[in-house]
Amino acid sequence: MSRIIALLAALAALALPATRSRAAELVMFERVGCVWCARFDAEIAPIYGKTEEARAAPLRRVSLNAPLPADLSAIDPGAFTPTFVVVKEGREIGRIRGYPGDAFFFGLLDRILAGSGSGQGGS
Repeated sequence: MSRIIALLAALAALALPATRSRAAELVMFERVGCVWCARFDAEIAPIYGKTEEARAAPLRRVSLNAPLPADLSAIDPGAFTPTFVVVKEGREIGRIRGYPGDAFFFGLLDRILAGSGSGQGGS
């Protein structure tokens, strides 16, 4: 009887992540040699992890020089790099095409996050 209870508990634990709502993430589609990706890396990447935006949508980098991960197969990365796509529960919420510079990046991202219900940043 205790084995059955342990098995049911294990199955319930495995089912929880599938039923829980996944948080948003900021997917950065990038390419080797992309000058604007390098500029993002110099201006935003060092501080992004410390921002409210990062808490609402952690940064995930995806190289367009490799096959797309299976969980992003429904997302069109576009032709330009970098392209930033806010993804929540497997679907696109909004995107920023190209890197608009440090003066505009957080404002654009905040608008997307506010519209997604993921919470607004405030950097």
